[in-house]
Amino acid sequence: MTDSGVRDNWIPKELSWLSFNERVLQEAADASVPIIQRVRYLGIFSNNMDEFFRVRVADVRRLAAFSTPSKQEEFKQLLEKIQLRVVELQRRFDQIYLATLKDLRKRGIYLVSERQLDDHQREFARNYFFEHIQPELVPIILDDNYPLPELNDASIYLAIKLVSADQVRYAILEVPTNRLSRFISIPSRKGKRGKVMMALENLIRVCLHDVFRGIFQLDSVEAYTIKLTRDAELELGEEVTESFFERMERSLKRRRKADPVRFVYDSDMPEDLRDYLARRLGLGRLDSVLPGGRYHNSKDFMGFPNLGPAYLELKPLPKIPVPAIDAHDNIFDAIAQQDVLLYYPYHSFTYVINLLRTAAIDPAVRSISVSLYRVASNSHVVDALINAVANHKDVTVVVELQARFDEEANLALSHRLQEGGVNVIFGVPGLKVHGKLISITRQENNTARYYTHIGTGNFNEKTAEVYTDFSLLTYDQEIGEEAAKTFEFIRYNYRRPDYKHLVVSPINSRERLLGMIDQEVEAAKGGEDSGLTFKCNNLVDSDLIDKLYEASQAGVPIRLIVRGMCSLVPGIKGVSDNIEAISIVDRFLEHPRVYMFYNGGDPRYFLSSADLMTRNIDYRVEVMCPVYDPVAKKTLQDILDIQWADNVKARVLESNLVNRLRLPRKKKTKRIRSQEAIHRYLSKGRLPRLRKLSYRPPNGD
Repeated sequence: MTDSGVRDNWIPKELSWLSFNERVLQEAADASVPIIQRVRYLGIFSNNMDEFFRVRVADVRRLAAFSTPSKQEEFKQLLEKIQLRVVELQRRFDQIYLATLKDLRKRGIYLVSERQLDDHQREFARNYFFEHIQPELVPIILDDNYPLPELNDASIYLAIKLVSADQVRYAILEVPTNRLSRFISIPSRKGKRGKVMMALENLIRVCLHDVFRGIFQLDSVEAYTIKLTRDAELELGEEVTESFFERMERSLKRRRKADPVRFVYDSDMPEDLRDYLARRLGLGRLDSVLPGGRYHNSKDFMGFPNLGPAYLELKPLPKIPVPAIDAHDNIFDAIAQQDVLLYYPYHSFTYVINLLRTAAIDPAVRSISVSLYRVASNSHVVDALINAVANHKDVTVVVELQARFDEEANLALSHRLQEGGVNVIFGVPGLKVHGKLISITRQENNTARYYTHIGTGNFNEKTAEVYTDFSLLTYDQEIGEEAAKTFEFIRYNYRRPDYKHLVVSPINSRERLLGMIDQEVEAAKGGEDSGLTFKCNNLVDSDLIDKLYEASQAGVPIRLIVRGMCSLVPGIKGVSDNIEAISIVDRFLEHPRVYMFYNGGDPRYFLSSADLMTRNIDYRVEVMCPVYDPVAKKTLQDILDIQWADNVKARVLESNLVNRLRLPRKKKTKRIRSQEAIHRYLSKGRLPRLRKLSYRPPNGD
């Protein structure tokens, strides 16, 4: 095993995930990135880390506690490696944070603490505190005779030490970031220029004595920020007398009381206060107790305001029109004429919203079926579906109540849809419905015809602004029939449909994926050209990884573009030396799943909702759709080639997990930043100058 934790030809997915989050941190440290965007990358890193502990560390912790004795030790060692890596990343985060503050100051933007205020600023802070903050505060004096209050892991708290002449008391105070902005503008120093902000918790510190005035005679009062992260797993149980809806609501309440898996505290906190909190929280040896800086919940930096000129953040890329749709008055006419491939956020998600709005009022439309996993608050998609019911359409919506961290929103969404007359289905028992499907039935010349959407991302207009994703709109009637069969499978899951075109988990995904890789293996063994290009978020399924190793050993050139977790180890001599893997982190989050098989020179392209993970292949309803339209196929290949040529934001995935940038080999080599190059390509139809990349041996020129 290497120092990085890699064992032979397998990288533990948790360590690979931390390597992905390091790539986000690298963007925060990159001086070429506009400073406000760098601050927001710090927020993305922090938000990612919260989810990592709530989900992945919690899983390993359970395995370490409840596995067989031989396995327990293995998982305990993994927890130790995770802890060491997290401490290292947190140290780097703190360094980058301080450097970022320095760069903000150079541009006249100041984030100050309560210790840096002059009298003028302090007076403003006190007035602001009493008018806006104090009414929101609920301090709790801690007492061993009473249970510790439930700490919300979406919040940060001030752990407070109250010292009087005869006693030391402890208190806790939630920082009300759910009701007040985390960052508050205050006046600059008298006679100074610049934009000044304070974190909400520091404004509270200005008046901390006043919070307890009249209750205690205090010699001193000190406050230290803490954050708790809880296990996010939902235990739904199998009570047959309860509806799934009721069990979900009850399980969400239990999540708020779930075991803590991480406790982060200000490293300046006195030992007595830290030990008291650890004892009251019941933190054990399997939990991560991490010292940190003064600021926690840095995820709030994702919304850090730009108080300076526009160039301090990334310049928005204008939306690219889609002539294939815009040339028609009716979107159904456009789709009937040719398949349409949309690529967000380069194209506008409004095209999908308009498809549903048109379907809602088109007299020829008879029914609409949609699968919803995550939607925006105040969703226009949902508005269109409810409007369709008002226009006498038969509307069926599959709502996945177990969409992690969106469960409460989806419960409320279900209520709203049902109140609007929509037929709501809560998925398949034991399987999450993760496919991105719309099936519209339209009466044309006395015949029912299908219009189908199959995509890689959620029907969420907000994330479509920052996630890259594909949508395929097709009039192919065979695909339409199979999409309709998939909704029937969700409704009546004892029926297992046959599929000629679609690849659907858990019915035939594993068989089809392994089979298509085998075809490339046989071609390579027969001396024929072969190749695979996979673009996904995560690659961790052991059977698929073994099959890719087999393909590499047979001589199949394999290109992998993996944003997040990748347990496969490229470049091992005799095992994976025909495999190259990169990861791209830039202004947009790379979210599509695209799978290309060379297929003897007639490449097959698939768009998919599924990553290459066991859960996606065997335990979810996922849909992978072939792309048949020649224009769409060429567009996909061009986009994959542009991304593979990225030498600005691409990192090489290697066994040492160092995230080496894939820089140009020669000084005069053209720099290709793929996300910007793709925008130019889709706008003007011109490819950047690329080396011959398609299906070449990975280590060739």
